Amino acid sequence: MSTAILTGQPVPGSPLEGDLRSLGFDVRTARDAADAETLVRTVPADQRVAVVDTRFVGHVHALRLGLTDPRFAAAAVPGAVTVKPEARGALTRALRTAVGAGGAGAVTVAPDAVPDRLAEALGAADVDVYRPELGTLVAAVPADPEARNTARQAVAAVDDEAVRLRGAVKARDGFFTTYCISPYSRYLARWCARRGLTPNQVTTASLLVALIAAGCAATGTRGGFVAAGLLLLFSFVLDCTDGQLARYSLQYSTLGAWLDATFDRAKEYAYYAGLALGAARGGDDVWALALGAMILQTCRHVVDFSFNEANHDATANTSPTAALSDKLDSRGWTVWARRMIVLPIGERWALIAVLTALTTPRVTFVVLLIGCGLAACYTTAGRVLRSLTRRAKRTDRAATALADLADTGPFAGALATLRGLPGLAPALAFAGGAAVVATSALTSFGSPWPVIAAAGYVITSGLAVARPLKGALDWLVPPFLRAAEYGTVLVLAAKADVNGALPAAFGLVAAVAYHHYDTVYRIRGVVAPPRWLVRVIGGHEGRTFAVTVAAALLTTTDFTVALTALAVAVALVVLAESIRFWVTAHNSGAPAVHDEGEPA
Repeated sequence: MSTAILTGQPVPGSPLEGDLRSLGFDVRTARDAADAETLVRTVPADQRVAVVDTRFVGHVHALRLGLTDPRFAAAAVPGAVTVKPEARGALTRALRTAVGAGGAGAVTVAPDAVPDRLAEALGAADVDVYRPELGTLVAAVPADPEARNTARQAVAAVDDEAVRLRGAVKARDGFFTTYCISPYSRYLARWCARRGLTPNQVTTASLLVALIAAGCAATGTRGGFVAAGLLLLFSFVLDCTDGQLARYSLQYSTLGAWLDATFDRAKEYAYYAGLALGAARGGDDVWALALGAMILQTCRHVVDFSFNEANHDATANTSPTAALSDKLDSRGWTVWARRMIVLPIGERWALIAVLTALTTPRVTFVVLLIGCGLAACYTTAGRVLRSLTRRAKRTDRAATALADLADTGPFAGALATLRGLPGLAPALAFAGGAAVVATSALTSFGSPWPVIAAAGYVITSGLAVARPLKGALDWLVPPFLRAAEYGTVLVLAAKADVNGALPAAFGLVAAVAYHHYDTVYRIRGVVAPPRWLVRVIGGHEGRTFAVTVAAALLTTTDFTVALTALAVAVALVVLAESIRFWVTAHNSGAPAVHDEGEPA
């Protein structure tokens, strides 16, 4: 329960108290600012507190946006201010000082409005006060009856619920999602909200539907493929609905953001596995294509994550390429063309669903690999051009994030203490990775040469991260390392040419990819994974070296068993630590987050 404290003279006939109760507030009335301070002190320390002017006139959704968003320690709209427990002390001090001073920072329409002066005082005390964009919604504190009547007419002229539904849709999304899913999924989100369903429950339902779709694909029958395609599309509808439900009802949480992002990857890659199993039932082995699709998609994401982290807070961040991109984004048709060409999750899943229903798993994977490959070339080339043409000074925070994304283990970590070579980090990462993948592909299974190449890879990857990753193209280091590790596993499993090797490799890459995705979400939300976890699972170079040694020393059958054992071990360690961390972060009140970034 949250508490709202009304200040000022009561207004006969005002629906304000009922509106606040509908938002979950226990409403109390203060005679003056001193009484408000006393009431604030009586509210339990773990509760949210809002101070609202009794003369407030506005939409209920304006109050909802200003007073109930869990992502911010303090927030305000005209006539109302709220703080979470961590900012309660600042609110109490503001009540003592700013209000007592009589008018500092007050709004012109209502110079004695206590909440507005409190919001100004909180900002002056270096408390970040979130002020939501209200658009056509009304939030006002009329100073006289005439202004009050005008404000009421403005409220009546705008459909509060229509604005709320529009706001539930992600501001920036793909063409397919915007025009084929969101027009009706927003109503499904409202239906869920009115029945008390949470975003996490919808996220879980989306995962279950996708897993059922994967099971249908695994049957290998035409009917199973058609059902799989339809269920995958329905899973995507639910995937859109959970975010819209979160925005509609402002149910943001750290755990929810992690579940949403993690389950998206789990759904897609489980579906790949289902398609591969279904193809195998029909006598077609496409596990290499399935694993290749997963590797390509994961590396695409790592490119996105690394580039964004490298430039998150870069200074003097200017580039002619970026200026051209912004210009293209200002024109309607180019905006949608650019969003579609990168094959975001909506377009990608629609493509997979249609191809699954109408063609074969092999055709599905071949088209997917071509489409994602072209999209990867387009986005990576554009980001390389931006990086080469911009003059930006990257921060220590960016360098730390890239180092965490590199996933350096104990072997390369020991070499990282060396001086390193300035400006050559991407070249070293690429050369070492390309060498181990190429050597594994060009030599026979059981050859010692991949082991030698992997030893060289340990050295080059250690030298690549020996210096802080602040160079123009240093954000390419993590993607190169991911491609090297995943590619080596794929090539050696394919060279083994024995039943079970590629599925085992698929499981290993899936477990490692989960760890890498989890690293990204931890960096975004709270803190990077602990070093002990990276050391226990070997780091990228340790796992790569171990796989090459297993291929050199074991028979093809034993190599398959080794890949399976490594996959299970990595999955158990990573999942246990990840679940422990996110549940603990959620229970300890970690800041609620909600990703509104690029479509995945």
